Amino acid sequence: MRISREFVSGFGIIAAALILISPAAAADLGGNCCADLEERIAELEATTARKGNRKVSLTISGWVNENLIVWDDGTEHNAYVGTNSVEQSRFRFVGEAKITSDVSAGYLLEIGVQGHPSNQWNQNSPSSSSSNPNNQDNQLLVRKSYWYVKSQEWGQVAVGQNGTATYHLLDDADFTLTRNVDDAEGAAIYLSQFQLRADGNPIGSPALRWTDVLRGFNNSTPGDSGRRNVVRYDSPIYQGFSWAAAWGEASLWDIALQYKNTIGDFDVLVRGGYGQSNNPGTQFSGTPSTYVAGGTACISSSTTTASLPNFRCDWGGAAATIMHKPTGLFVFGGWGTQHIDTGNPTTEQQLIEPVSNVWFIQPGIEQKWISLGKTNIFGEYRHDDAGSNPGKTVSSTINFWQGGIIQYIDAAEMTLYAVYEHADGDVFGNSVTATSGAPVGKTSLDAFQAGIFGAKINF
Repeated sequence: MRISREFVSGFGIIAAALILISPAAAADLGGNCCADLEERIAELEATTARKGNRKVSLTISGWVNENLIVWDDGTEHNAYVGTNSVEQSRFRFVGEAKITSDVSAGYLLEIGVQGHPSNQWNQNSPSSSSSNPNNQDNQLLVRKSYWYVKSQEWGQVAVGQNGTATYHLLDDADFTLTRNVDDAEGAAIYLSQFQLRADGNPIGSPALRWTDVLRGFNNSTPGDSGRRNVVRYDSPIYQGFSWAAAWGEASLWDIALQYKNTIGDFDVLVRGGYGQSNNPGTQFSGTPSTYVAGGTACISSSTTTASLPNFRCDWGGAAATIMHKPTGLFVFGGWGTQHIDTGNPTTEQQLIEPVSNVWFIQPGIEQKWISLGKTNIFGEYRHDDAGSNPGKTVSSTINFWQGGIIQYIDAAEMTLYAVYEHADGDVFGNSVTATSGAPVGKTSLDAFQAGIFGAKINF
């Protein structure tokens, strides 16, 4: 296995950052700390967020998450810098007001911010070529926008653009530092738009990408849903148990169950859920230059307009994390599935394999060994048995191997991370896909390696 010098350089960047952050580097405030106090107060007053409704609170928060990715596809290698799409940079406005001692109402508005989104990078350029505004360079996008009414006794009802009940179904079963660095979707997101190679040559015309041979409508991970315009209910927590349900456009509905508790020396979090939708959207070619405005629940798994009548998509999965508190040893793992029924005899012939499955396991250790904060060292294996991508693939088998280290810095609410990823597998095609996608039979993919180095800082 060949690991380029850039990988070593990336780890050096993380190490240098840790060395610089020490008590000796703290600012010397000296005796002039209060000399400009009035000026600073005036400045703060001038920049304070104003609120029109003084009965509703306003809290502004978010984070910036930028990274360097060094990649090697066996033929080419390069290094790109931009926004980490696993947990993109964002800012959030949250407000709430008490109605009674138990009932309150509020709102949440979350805006995503991206420079060069890493899930749009390929061998040709780190600049996005997508005409989907959500995937373009230097964009703001509305991630969530909803109001809610909640009660400690009865739970919460929210209306607007929000995560469905199975949004991040698998990811949110992870309560360790890997959640915002390398969750269940991370392995697929980091490779996303990079082109596949076999014996050094691109596959198909236009060249197939990793996202083409993976299935799952949310970040190529079966079992996870996305953000949609929905009515969502979240129950109160009872002895560690809670549940959520959502209903929205295109007859989308889903439900999720969760159990979170401490049992003896172990922290436990378990999640499971199921969802369904009957709208695949309109024509979608799957190339970066085309998209369907607004998206739909199963758009990434149905690529022909002929599938519109009687279409149905089902998805579900389960995941859990168990951590031994005295040692910090943990295991995070899960399984997800997605089934497509096109409801049309023509497209049914192209959808030879309607089921896509993924499973993964991520063992590691998380402890506070140094005064800066907790350190997480982990490894991961993920395996995808992906179903058909009509006109492009019959099926595929993909393997991901990952390992990394994460350092949290308490004083700055900052996360430094370094992750190594290796991906390989096989893609299967037939006479239909051979025209512009996978060749007939099995094609073994060239291994793809990537080193991801970056930081996420909260505010």
